[in-house]
Amino acid sequence: VGIVPNKLGENKQENINKMAELLRTTPESINNKLGASWVKDETFVPIKSISTNDTELKNKLLIIPGVKITSIDARVYPLAEAASHITGYVGQVTKEDLEKNPGYSANSVIGKTGLEKIYEEQLKGKDGLQIYIVDEQGNRKETILEQDKKDGEDVKLTIDSRIQKNLYNELKNDEGAFVVMDYTTGEILALVSTPSYDVNKMTLGVTTEEWKEISENEKTPMLARFLQSYCPGSTFKPLTGAIGLTSGSLTTDDTFNYSGLSWKKDASWGNFNITTLTSYNGPKNLKNALIYSDNIYFAQATLKIGKTNFIEGLKKLKFGETVDFEMNLAKSIYSNSDTISSEGQLANSGYRQGEILVNPVHMASIYSAFANSGNMLKPYLE
Repeated sequence: VGIVPNKLGENKQENINKMAELLRTTPESINNKLGASWVKDETFVPIKSISTNDTELKNKLLIIPGVKITSIDARVYPLAEAASHITGYVGQVTKEDLEKNPGYSANSVIGKTGLEKIYEEQLKGKDGLQIYIVDEQGNRKETILEQDKKDGEDVKLTIDSRIQKNLYNELKNDEGAFVVMDYTTGEILALVSTPSYDVNKMTLGVTTEEWKEISENEKTPMLARFLQSYCPGSTFKPLTGAIGLTSGSLTTDDTFNYSGLSWKKDASWGNFNITTLTSYNGPKNLKNALIYSDNIYFAQATLKIGKTNFIEGLKKLKFGETVDFEMNLAKSIYSNSDTISSEGQLANSGYRQGEILVNPVHMASIYSAFANSGNMLKPYLE
């Protein structure tokens, strides 16, 4: 959206004010652009980029004398909010960007977040260039240097846009995340983080007011939640069972004796108790403990497995390591230190408490082992 100065009419400033209001910018900003040294009366002066699909805004703008709208090439993100934390967005280079990236110019765009930033080198094309000599009439006499433009590479993702959009719509009003992985290949089919923000607006340029709304939102819409680590809840219990079975320190026939919804090992634990939510009849074995999500069973099982076997088992599942993935995943951890410091912490850890934190992409990879004869598949996005 721009202005042709000699078409603004008699009510020049009034028309500029109307335009500024619609574009959520200031009259001062528009006047500064109109006052640039290169501007002539008949020059088209670009003011702000808007989405081609914003028909209502375009119609309101075109009523104002002097306003002209042209088409430009730019990044468009069809999934918008549904995939903003994956794609990220591009924006105009800053002074800091130019210092770090030789070969960019003040007119360049650069990946700011997400895969746009991670794959900047592959996605960025190369500008065409010609240096030539002209005569007094402007006719070209001699070409000194010529460089063809080169488009950036395509990056194809494993994301299934239908699943991505459907899951985003399920969760968009809440704070949370979805990870969907094909357990037969390791392909990530969806990575959803909510609440979200529209990357198309970021590419077009947000106002100070719009940026404030996003950046100061207490629900942190720019946070990619699937990259973080969380208390895994009862999804962790099968991991404890698997570690016990594969280390040989637990069998499917092992049973424990306790009753009620609260248990502690002995008086040395003081007021510390393990509690569970559901009582049930039948043996306190691994199968029933999984069916009834029995905290007490998994606390006792972890004590039987022992700290060494438990930690070694988690390390085999890549706890404490950076998982090899296109995006930077937070590490899953079993402790805030290198060890589990007490018997109580060990018992708590077995059923997902203690200091256990797991990244959801990592957890999807771990769970693939249950469908692949114990082999974890590496998750991937490209």
